[in-house]
Amino acid sequence: MWATLMMLDLASVGLTLFMGLIFLVLFEIIRINSYRDQTPPGPRPLPFVGSLPHFIKEPREFVKSLPQYGEMSTVYLGRKPIIILNTVQVTKEALVQEAFSGRPAIPLIEWLTNGFGIIMVTFGHSWRQQRRFALHTLRNFGPGKKSVEELVIEESRYLISEILKAEGKPMNPLHALQNAASNIICSIVFGDRFDYDDKRFSCLLKILNDNLMLAGSPAGQFFNLVPFIKHFPGPHQKIKQNANELMVFIREQVKEHQETLDPDSPRDFIDAYLLEIEKQKSNEGSTFHEENLFMSTVDLFQAGTNTTSTTIRWGLIFLIKNPDVQERCHEEIVRVLGYDRFPSMDDRDKLPYTYATVHEIQRNANLVPMGMTHETIHPTKLRGYDIPQGTMILTNLAAIFSNKEHWKHPDSFNPENFLDENGHFSKPECFIPFSLGPRVCLGETLARTELFLYITSLLQRIHFSWPPDPQPLDIDGILGFFRLPQTFNIICCSRDTKE
Repeated sequence: MWATLMMLDLASVGLTLFMGLIFLVLFEIIRINSYRDQTPPGPRPLPFVGSLPHFIKEPREFVKSLPQYGEMSTVYLGRKPIIILNTVQVTKEALVQEAFSGRPAIPLIEWLTNGFGIIMVTFGHSWRQQRRFALHTLRNFGPGKKSVEELVIEESRYLISEILKAEGKPMNPLHALQNAASNIICSIVFGDRFDYDDKRFSCLLKILNDNLMLAGSPAGQFFNLVPFIKHFPGPHQKIKQNANELMVFIREQVKEHQETLDPDSPRDFIDAYLLEIEKQKSNEGSTFHEENLFMSTVDLFQAGTNTTSTTIRWGLIFLIKNPDVQERCHEEIVRVLGYDRFPSMDDRDKLPYTYATVHEIQRNANLVPMGMTHETIHPTKLRGYDIPQGTMILTNLAAIFSNKEHWKHPDSFNPENFLDENGHFSKPECFIPFSLGPRVCLGETLARTELFLYITSLLQRIHFSWPPDPQPLDIDGILGFFRLPQTFNIICCSRDTKE
């Protein structure tokens, strides 16, 4: 009797749970459909997980397929709708507006930064003050007031020497390229560069690379969906541990600057920031304090290291896979410069094919295929749609950079995409790797200078090829926070300077 009653009770509970689950799913479907009636069209999302299965299964193909829904489309990150801008025209119309200049609160980023810094801070007073100050300082500081161009040319010598230490042998270029790119922003921020064999700095660069991979991994994405797991063990704790280790380094740098600061002769970004904190002490609206100094320094250090070095790594892959392009660049560079001087930014017009190759590397590398995340800071309109405040906005650079209407060779690596019929450099309007509007990349000028001078210097003096029996390389790379190439080795051989 009791057993029968218990079985009936269990059956009743099971039925109730089952009916509750069906109700939740139906409610979610109704909720999604009500959103879909008000937003741009897009692939039908699944209840609760949205478009995530598409992103996980074939991310690049899914992103490239979105223009079939029109110039704007809607996808779902879990239950949250995101508007995707699929054409350069609608992107330009949106991103130049202040309304689209916010940043969403991403749990992982908030956990690591506490809301301080520049890059991922939402639009507002603090962001304006920090960005304006950083832009001014990037323009005005280098050791001994050297220009950025002089710093890069000087670092090119160190980079080539470092790479050729392994001449003729398989080598992974990751560390050398990271160190070279990082040394430019380090010269501006810390007032000095770091040797390639500095073990502690090498460890920090490895931390940067590891965190890029971890932040974009399933563990990092899961954290953004379920942020309360920060209280529990798991791979996300490694991200926090790495961030803390980097912060120790930054705090040590700041402390050393505080002890040696000369108010009459600021040496770098940290000195200038410390003086600004003192200057703004009586200003109630000031956002200059040590926490913002630490995170702004981290932002500049990370951004100035990863994007440039990763682009050049992709460039080596494309140049080795296209040896005719590598040879044509080398011949043009040697014809104009010989071997007795390094390139300068004034040489761009004289090296149109090489300059086009640098841009084609950027187009094919496409480090952030969906662009940096934007968010609307107040309700607005775009192409007839009402966009609520707090809507996430992404730019479909994968589609824009492969649009057949704008590119002569959209699906292949070909510098002709950036050359006109007379062989002169010509940049299409849809080439927007640094974004647009108020959120345009803070380090655009720095990155353009580094990419041209580093790539041209390397092609002038080194021939790159695969080692015998190279490991197969997935050209799609690893898609996370950035699109990263898989680990690879190359063979570097010095060019005969007596040619």
